[in-house]
Amino acid sequence: MKNQKITRKNPAGMPKPVGNYTHITKIPRNSELFVTSGQVGVDQNGQFPESFNLQISNTFNNIKSVLDAEQLTADNIIKVNVWATEQIDWDYMYSQWEKLFGNDYPAMTIGYLTALGLPEIKIEIEIWAAKA
Repeated sequence: MKNQKITRKNPAGMPKPVGNYTHITKIPRNSELFVTSGQVGVDQNGQFPESFNLQISNTFNNIKSVLDAEQLTADNIIKVNVWATEQIDWDYMYSQWEKLFGNDYPAMTIGYLTALGLPEIKIEIEIWAAKA
C-alpha cells in the first residue's frame, strides 16, 4: 500500500499561507473520518467567560477533550473551521494553536460573523480529523 499517512503541503507556485495553516491536507484512502460539532468557549461549569481570549482557551481545551475521547491527536486533524464574532487577537490565538499543533498545521478557514448559536458565544471551532 502507498503512503498511509496524513500529509500536509503548500504546493510550489502558490503564495505562502498568510497564517498558520497548510494549503492542502491529504488523507489516505480508507481512512476513518471524524467531524466534530463546533466547539465553543464554554467552561466545565457550563459558563461562558466575557473575555474573548478566555473563550479561545476554553475552546481549545474542549477540542483537546473531544480528540482525547477518540484517541486522536493534532496529527489526525485535517481541517479546521473557525468562526468568530469579534476580531481575533492573533498573538493569543496562535499561542493556543501552537500548543495543539506545534508547527505542523492543517488546512484552515476563518470567518467573521455577526452572531453564533447563542449570544454569549464569541468563537466556534469545528475540527475534521482522520485516522489512517
